[in-house]
Amino acid sequence: MKKYPIYSIQNFSCNTISRDFYVNTFKKHLKKNSFVEKPHRHDSFLMVFFTNGSGMHEVDFDRFVIKQGSLFVLQPGQMHHWNLSKDIEGFVIIFSQELYNLYFGQKKINDYNFYYSIHNRPEIVFDTKERYKILAYFNLLIQENNQNNKLQLDKMLNLLDCIHIEIARKYSETYFHQAHLYNIKINKFELLLEQHYKNEKLPSFYAEQLHITLKHLNRICNEILQKTSTEVIMNRVILEIKRMLVDKRMAINEIAYIMGYEDYSYFSRLFKKHTGFSPTEFRNLR
Repeated sequence: MKKYPIYSIQNFSCNTISRDFYVNTFKKHLKKNSFVEKPHRHDSFLMVFFTNGSGMHEVDFDRFVIKQGSLFVLQPGQMHHWNLSKDIEGFVIIFSQELYNLYFGQKKINDYNFYYSIHNRPEIVFDTKERYKILAYFNLLIQENNQNNKLQLDKMLNLLDCIHIEIARKYSETYFHQAHLYNIKINKFELLLEQHYKNEKLPSFYAEQLHITLKHLNRICNEILQKTSTEVIMNRVILEIKRMLVDKRMAINEIAYIMGYEDYSYFSRLFKKHTGFSPTEFRNLR
C-alpha cells in the first residue's frame, strides 16, 4: 500500500544551530535529499525561492508553473511535489512554528496572512527588481548558516522575518483583499474551521462561535473570498479527504467515518459532486 511520508526538519542534513531550523541552497538540498522530489508533506513551515530554472510545483492538487522569482510558502501538512529542470537554483528554508513563536513572543507566524489556509495562495512571484531586494536576505542567511558566530540563531531568525516582511508587502499588493477589515473575522473563522471541520459542517455553528449572524458570515466570505461560508467549509473538507485518499493508508469507509460521515453512500455521492470522481476513482488516479 502506497504511503506519502511526512518529513520533519530532522530528516534533513541540519546544521548544529537549531534542530528546528534548516536553511540551504536548493541545488545542495536536492543533492542531499533527492527523496523530496516525490509527493510528501512536512510537519513544519516550508519556504522555497526559485532564482533560476523552470518546472512544475503541485501543492495540494493545484499546479503552479515555476519561473524565476517564484516563491512558495507552505504550512505544515500541505502535500506537494515538483518536476524540475536541471538548471534549477534557489533556496529552501524549513522551520518550526514553536521556534518562531517562542523567539518573537507576541508576534506569531500565523499573523502573516500568506500562511492562512482558507484563502492561502502558496505562490508569490517577484519580478526582477523585487528579486534583488529579497535575494539579499537569502544570501545573508546562507552566509550566516555557514559560519560560527555569536548570536547566530538570532540573526538568522531576524533575517527570516525580514523575508516574511518582504513577502507580506508583495502579497498585500498582489492580493489586495487580504487587507480588508473583514480579515479579522476570516482569520478567526479559519482557526475554528481547522479545529472543527471533521465534525462541524454547518455554517451556523461557526457563525455562533464568532458571535455574528449567519448572514453576516456569508457576507464576509463573499466579500473576501467570493465564496459562501458553506463552500469554504466544504472546500476544506474535500481537501482533507483528497489528502487522505492519496495517502492510501486506510480504507475509504474509514476515511468517511473519520471525516464525520457515517453513511458511506452519502459520503461517496458528496465527494463525487465536488470533484467529479468517486473516492475510489480519485484514489486510483493518483
